[in-house]
Amino acid sequence: MIYTPHPRFEFGARKLGEGQTGFRLWAPAQESVWVAVEDGPLVPMARDEGGWFTATASVPPGTRYRYRLADGTLVPDPASRQQAHDVHGPSVVVDEVFAWRNPLWTGRPWQEAVIYELHAGLFGGFNGIQDALPRLRSLGVTAVQLMPIADFPGRHNWGYDGVLPYAPDRSYGTPDELKQMIDAAHELGLLVYLDVVYNHFGPDGNYLHTYAPQFFREDVKTPWGPAIDFRRPEVRDYFIGNVLMWLRDYRFDGLRFDAVHAIHEQDWITEMAAIVRESVGRERHIHLVLEHHNAASHLEGQVDAQWNDDAHNVLHVLLTGETGGYYADYAHQPAEQLARCLAEGWVFQGQWSNYLKEERGAPSVDLRPDAHVLFLQNHDQTGNRAMGERLTVLADPLALEAAIALQMLCPQIPLIFMGEEFGSRTPFLYFTDHEPGLAQAVREGRRAEFAGFAEFADPANRERIPDPNDPATYQASAAKPPAEAAAERQALYERLIALRRVEIVPRLAGCRSAGATAIGPKAVAAAWIMADGSRLTIAVNLGDDTVRYTAPKGRQLYPADGYPGSLNRPSTFVWLEAAA
Repeated sequence: MIYTPHPRFEFGARKLGEGQTGFRLWAPAQESVWVAVEDGPLVPMARDEGGWFTATASVPPGTRYRYRLADGTLVPDPASRQQAHDVHGPSVVVDEVFAWRNPLWTGRPWQEAVIYELHAGLFGGFNGIQDALPRLRSLGVTAVQLMPIADFPGRHNWGYDGVLPYAPDRSYGTPDELKQMIDAAHELGLLVYLDVVYNHFGPDGNYLHTYAPQFFREDVKTPWGPAIDFRRPEVRDYFIGNVLMWLRDYRFDGLRFDAVHAIHEQDWITEMAAIVRESVGRERHIHLVLEHHNAASHLEGQVDAQWNDDAHNVLHVLLTGETGGYYADYAHQPAEQLARCLAEGWVFQGQWSNYLKEERGAPSVDLRPDAHVLFLQNHDQTGNRAMGERLTVLADPLALEAAIALQMLCPQIPLIFMGEEFGSRTPFLYFTDHEPGLAQAVREGRRAEFAGFAEFADPANRERIPDPNDPATYQASAAKPPAEAAAERQALYERLIALRRVEIVPRLAGCRSAGATAIGPKAVAAAWIMADGSRLTIAVNLGDDTVRYTAPKGRQLYPADGYPGSLNRPSTFVWLEAAA
């Protein structure tokens, strides 16, 4: 299908045919702007009353350019499709024509998703990801999700400091290499998702304040500075255009939207989703997933799912015993809270959060179980720890295996964080590559964040926290198989994903909760009525205490050996009873 996007969503440099390239920039604070072609002419741009500048030039793909403002300042294109060097340098005109080998790929239903989250740089860039795809497919993964790849300052970054959201970071590869990776994934039957950040720009390389200060609002602050002004149609369209570019030009199968609770105008999500469904998603399975502090239950039917932070948090408390920071909200009756997550999706559905000192969440009892993405680890909850420890070094191995079985066999959509599949014990740390002045501020700020933790109350002890800008911090974050037990952990994931594919996925669409209850201090039993009327029951014990539980009727799906009559140790048992 050939997409003809509406002109309102077209930003930056686009090929017009016959050797012509069109340029379009919103710079309402400027009276004059030129396209400054590297080793070429200054091309004047025409201004309209709304602050839009346009120009046409006879320049081929590969041409480097910037915009020259009235005072002579040269700035990159805020909708640059590729940067020649880094975020402060020239942008590049990109030839968007690509010979797709799998143009008829339409994706897979959401219920089939088993998601693998990865960092592109730590996988060796787009080519390295492509090389890893057969291994991930053999594991049973059906969807690969990239942490943000929008151009950021320096050589490596988590991706949440991006400032040029239309440009894949050059350290990962070229736009064509990204397309080749996605095409190869589709050839293997794999979905590819991208994490996108629309709630803020990074601290270095964002020039919008110079020529479009109207992009921001001073009356609303976020943790990253002035809020982006989604009241303005130009701003709304800029980000919708970015969504359409990833889905249309790169053929990503879906997007994960970072921290959309920080977007003040929530109706933008509704508008964006409607435009996506109408212009891209009718012939393809396009999946839209939010990170949202559960204020988005009303968006069911417009987006596919939310990341389930509550379920992660209570499982972390049960597995590690940690109750500091935001885990304090899950310290009281965690088994009951886990039961609520399995039955209703979220713990917080409007009640008071002691950690946030405010009411949090919205009712989620009517949401589908598969409207939640369930994870035991991800980049945030691992990397935002001072020392980046994984559960493999924090939790009892048997309890962790029981939690993995619960995650993979319950009706919520599972997400695996890179390295979990072979039980990596290496940390995943917070890393950046800023210029010296900003690097010092980030280093000091990072360490100051943990001053309230008993372990780091002593300033000298905080010096142990890895410097985000030290190249060794980045290098230490690569997931590596441990010398022992890696094969066993991978075999566990393979068995569980295969079981999910055969027994859970075909029954998932339309399933509903049949309730859940705490049956011990760290034990829960939960049930669901599946789409075919069968009843799925999971009993999990994450503690060492023996928990008496009578097995329900039906086939025991997991584990392969019989049920001993009680949960004698950390373990998970799963049964499926056929419809009457």
